[in-house]
Amino acid sequence: MTPAPWQTPPGGAAALIAAGVVAGAPVLATARLRLRAPRIDDFDGCAAIVTGPRGVHVGGPMDHEAAWLDFAQMVAGWMLRGCGLWSVERRSDGALLGFVPLNHEFGDPEPELGLLFRAEAEGLGYAFEAAAAARGFAFGRLGWATVVSYVDPANARSIRLGARLEPADLDGVRVYRHVGPEGGE
Repeated sequence: MTPAPWQTPPGGAAALIAAGVVAGAPVLATARLRLRAPRIDDFDGCAAIVTGPRGVHVGGPMDHEAAWLDFAQMVAGWMLRGCGLWSVERRSDGALLGFVPLNHEFGDPEPELGLLFRAEAEGLGYAFEAAAAARGFAFGRLGWATVVSYVDPANARSIRLGARLEPADLDGVRVYRHVGPEGGE
């Protein structure tokens, strides 16, 4: 598929400005992973997740336009809220494995820690490792006491992130609360 004009990386001075914005977002490193600011060329990887069968876990599958708007919203979180979407790379080869949003998205009652990973990256502990790094960032650098994960009941892997189930669902998804060291646990 040929990218839409707004999905094409900028050139010239605009590319330098975009690179500066990307450089300002925090980078998290784990033993096997690097969580970095997304670049425009990461959109295809995100779209492949949310427009396909795996998109059912994030309110989809989405069409291509909705996927772009969701991606742009999560990326904008860095500029607007000081948190947003990380692209998750394997450190050994730079392969894009998925995405971790730590953001307060439109319509959500509170900030969320989410996971969007490619099927081939599942079952290897990458999502858990990336989520732990993002959660540590939320509790440490951002000073949050709690963050939630909104989990489709059919998404068994996301349920195992070590958060506690809240008593009430939100719009058909389960709410799991991660509590930081200062959050009363």
